Amino acid sequence: MVGQEHVLRALINALDQNRLHHAYLFTGTRGTGKTTLARILAKCLNCEKGVSATPCEQCLSCQEISEGRFVDLIEVDAASRTKVEDTRELLENVQYAPTRGRFKVYLIDEVHMLSNHSFNALLKTLEEPPPHIKFLLATTDPQRLPVTVLSRCLQFNLKNLAPEKISTHLAHVLTQENIPYQTAALGLLAKGANGSLRDALSLLDQAVAYGGGQITDTDVRAMLGTIEQTQLVDLLAALAAQDAKSVLTLIAQLAEQAADFNAVLEDLLTWLHRITVTHLVPDASNEDQTQLTALAKQLSLADLQLYYQIGLMGRRDLPLAPTPRSGFEMILLRMLAFTPQQGQEVAPSQTSSIPAPLSRPVAAPTTRADDYPPLRPATMPTTRPDDYPPLRPAAAPTTRPDDYPPLRSALAETQDEWTQLVSKLNLSGFTQALALHCTLKERTDDLIHLALDPNQAALHNAKQEGRLAEALSQYFGKPMRLQVSIGNAALATPMRTHQAKQTAKLEAVTTALQEDENVQTILKLFDAKIKPGSIQLKDSDP
Repeated sequence: MVGQEHVLRALINALDQNRLHHAYLFTGTRGTGKTTLARILAKCLNCEKGVSATPCEQCLSCQEISEGRFVDLIEVDAASRTKVEDTRELLENVQYAPTRGRFKVYLIDEVHMLSNHSFNALLKTLEEPPPHIKFLLATTDPQRLPVTVLSRCLQFNLKNLAPEKISTHLAHVLTQENIPYQTAALGLLAKGANGSLRDALSLLDQAVAYGGGQITDTDVRAMLGTIEQTQLVDLLAALAAQDAKSVLTLIAQLAEQAADFNAVLEDLLTWLHRITVTHLVPDASNEDQTQLTALAKQLSLADLQLYYQIGLMGRRDLPLAPTPRSGFEMILLRMLAFTPQQGQEVAPSQTSSIPAPLSRPVAAPTTRADDYPPLRPATMPTTRPDDYPPLRPAAAPTTRPDDYPPLRSALAETQDEWTQLVSKLNLSGFTQALALHCTLKERTDDLIHLALDPNQAALHNAKQEGRLAEALSQYFGKPMRLQVSIGNAALATPMRTHQAKQTAKLEAVTTALQEDENVQTILKLFDAKIKPGSIQLKDSDP
């Protein structure tokens, strides 16, 4: 078992300490050794020399299990026996003792293919099996197993193998078989296996047949349809030099070799990653170090990140391209087109075209081109009127500012002074809304009496009144009592005053826009109308 030490450690300890479970579940992708591990475990359980993690491989039980004819090892392919009748037939002999071995072992491969009724038939036996029964389950899709089954098994997840481990194992096999090989070729086979040792061994057999008894880098590349790494280096060098002609020439050469452009793009991304690592950690890799260092000097980190991102997005969209070659060409040309260059200016042809002058002559503006009249007249108001101070300050004062005159008397208070006072309080939310819909009715030394707009009576409650009283006490620097009563419908509250000013301002802007000569020209030229309600003001909130 190569690369599955985390599973072997748990099983070895369980066998050596005789702490055996009645059901084991082995999960993982294809070719990682699930069924092989189950057969080895069956040997460990039924070896004539005793239960241990090292079966003798010499006794009759070990030999029969290796040859697939051990009577007490029942192997079932769940993909071909999915019916509940098959499961019931399988479990009919569970109650009987093993014929030859110590345990009767049921090895169910691809167990996720069983039907729900089959799982129900298996569940009771799996939960409380006889002491002489062991279940070994293998699956590539554990999510499809019922949780009732998962909870009754010890689950071991076999992981995909790293290319380095696969390459090392292939070298060991070829050494045992006395077959000459090149190390670079084994790396290609390991990469093509995608983490599956079984796939790697199948590719190895194919490579031995293709190479006539030897494994060479050239033969493996031809068999797998991969390209020479020097071609990728040339492609990256052309990208670094911003040479679009050389890029297209190299792509044409790849097309003549019938290269898999998806695999080429994957290799290109791998090289971009390695060059980036070389930029940041120069001594991180020894393989192709000279070429990586040379490319790192030609490509900046910003370019590498841009190329890598474009390549990732292009790999996703490559199946949508008309042909793989055209899609690959567009990805590399996109890298060239979006590479930032110092001093690059936009050509005049790239700027948006300016509309032709209107047929009706208009007054020449002072800032725009003579053939295109401005659409915003200089008379349009664009700023907030000076006579309306902001109602929410940037920072709430903790003491009374010197530039604010003291309140004169309860009868002499004006609404402008109450508006200024509200703007200087640290208010927000419903408390601010309550203050904006009130007017100052009366004020004594420690009492402020407010009249509330009757249409906004829902804003008044004890909580908001307490917050407003607290803000007033903090502002005046002494405890203040607050009384809020319902006033009449004609109160000139800060909110109503503000809304009246905004309405007047909107009317002035609308009138100025409608009377603008340029607007009138456009309306007549296109037979258009100004949509009612489409003219709005900015910064209209109090």
